[in-house]
Amino acid sequence: MSYPSLRPPATVAIIGAGNMGSGIAQACAQAGFTVRVRDIDASMLDRGRSLIAKTLQGAIDRKKLTPAKRDEILSRISFTTGLADAAKDAALAVEAVFEDETVKGAVFRELASLVGPDTIVATNTSSLSVTKLADGFPQPGRFAGLHFFFPAAVNKLLEVIAGDRTDPAVMRQLEQFGYRLRKIPIRTADRAGFAVNRFFVPYLNESCRLAEEGVASLATIEEVGRELFGATLGPFELMNVTGIPIAFHAQHSLFAAFGPAYAPSRLLEQQFSSHQPWDWRSTKVVENQKAAVRDRLLGLTIGIATRLVEEDVATPEAVDRGATIGLRRKWGPFSQLSSVGVSEGLRLVEEYAKPWNGAFPVSAELGSRAARGDRTWPLRSVVVEHQGPVAWVLLDRPEVLNSLNSDMLIALRQAFTELAGDGSVRAVVLAGSSPVFAAGADIGEMERKTPAEGLAFGFLGQQTARVIEKFPHPVIALVEGYALGGGLEIALAADFIVAAEGAQMGLPEVTVGIHPGMGGASRLTRIIGRARTKYLAYTGIPVSAEEAARMGFVVRVVPSDRAREEVQALAETIANRAPLAVAWIKSVIDNGMDASLATSLDLEGQSAGHTFGTEDRLEGMRAFLEKRSPRFQGR
Repeated sequence: MSYPSLRPPATVAIIGAGNMGSGIAQACAQAGFTVRVRDIDASMLDRGRSLIAKTLQGAIDRKKLTPAKRDEILSRISFTTGLADAAKDAALAVEAVFEDETVKGAVFRELASLVGPDTIVATNTSSLSVTKLADGFPQPGRFAGLHFFFPAAVNKLLEVIAGDRTDPAVMRQLEQFGYRLRKIPIRTADRAGFAVNRFFVPYLNESCRLAEEGVASLATIEEVGRELFGATLGPFELMNVTGIPIAFHAQHSLFAAFGPAYAPSRLLEQQFSSHQPWDWRSTKVVENQKAAVRDRLLGLTIGIATRLVEEDVATPEAVDRGATIGLRRKWGPFSQLSSVGVSEGLRLVEEYAKPWNGAFPVSAELGSRAARGDRTWPLRSVVVEHQGPVAWVLLDRPEVLNSLNSDMLIALRQAFTELAGDGSVRAVVLAGSSPVFAAGADIGEMERKTPAEGLAFGFLGQQTARVIEKFPHPVIALVEGYALGGGLEIALAADFIVAAEGAQMGLPEVTVGIHPGMGGASRLTRIIGRARTKYLAYTGIPVSAEEAARMGFVVRVVPSDRAREEVQALAETIANRAPLAVAWIKSVIDNGMDASLATSLDLEGQSAGHTFGTEDRLEGMRAFLEKRSPRFQGR
């Protein structure tokens, strides 16, 4: 089934004008969508309108927004008490009412007859079953979950939740919708707590248990929580800010789903009933209590995180992004596991699980990795996806705009090396997982390097680029957003670059005291000449996709809202040509470029002659004479 495009200025209906609904509406309007907000009460609409205005005014006060831009954003949002008015012609309807299954269910029953048959419908929930909410909804394949994190207009994390019957095409649409809101979407399965709350809420509950058992004072636990996870707030102050009832009810949901190991602490229940904040500041930090607290909290977190992966709820990368982006921690669970070591991580988890007599399962994969002697649990930074004969190699560090670090360069080289041996692949698209190619090399990593390490990093980039350049089949670099510094240098190793409208490309290394070292200056000189390359390298000023095309290092500029579809179609066109002929002419062009004209002509003639000995040549010419499409086999 096809669905309406979730691209601006498509209409998004937001059902509910509370804190979350108003924040979601603002995020959508800021991204250029037409937004209709509906609530049953006009006073709630007024409150939602004032919340948006207050947030935008705060951005103006911080010099993040101009009054004109504020007015433009507000002009995209309308408010109504009529559900039919909100839902009319909406490409997406997002329910954001009270976190109650009965209330939400009533909204969806009414909404079902008002939205179009291909409208995507999403529930903004942090704890309820997406699959259950979709029961009885027409075409449940178009029903999914979107968990925005508070404050929705600001927090960059978005959990995209697949119900049991959610269409994969809907998940792809919602993931791209998240990127268009300038958020980092992570996919999760429909399990209680999804990815983030599954380990975060038990952390709050375990902090209460530690105090209840007398293991440590509230102040000690608060300080360990800040130190252990690199967080601004510890568990008790965080509950004071976000609401103790939220933690209590969320823990009850997890308890109902996963059993006694997730039972709410009696101390948490008492604090919830008291309607009072945690008075942790009246207690003192006791240094010799910290180790026990640290071990318990880390064992709990690693234990749940590794089970999330084992249960196919989320990937390790998604779990860590949930922690660092959604919870604003400095480190995610898998990074912390790698920091302490897999064997030590397993020990901490087993120690935590021991009193629960099997009610807190230990990940089998964690045990296997420890038995193999693995030191770390690696996080993937490059993803390979296959679409017929076209492979997409995706740079996947969206939280840092795909900045290139050593691990990513190694993973990129490995991905192309493996694809070179895959007989089903006839073309490759190199792109970002998000609508950004790569904003450059990872300055955080590079800043710590010695001159010798900097030299090695540059040569690592060159080696990776060379593997891409020598790949036996055509490679198209799709540049969306940014390709700066090392990002552009890697893109230039492709056979050619296609850029989306609005993309920016350049070599800004001189602005941080270095210059291109991964081969970008050398490759660019051969494409656009010395003077233009020197202009880009000397000034560090990026150029637009259109200017890059005029300069000659971008071959085509495509609409940003159809960039991936157009590049897939282009790659399929190339993949459907005679594969041996395409691979050989690639070799002729690349090897002949630096040879004399006589040598290059001889190379071209010899190669063309070889094509006459292939089965593909016979098939291609017969198909031409028979007025049919050829079926090339690469033989």
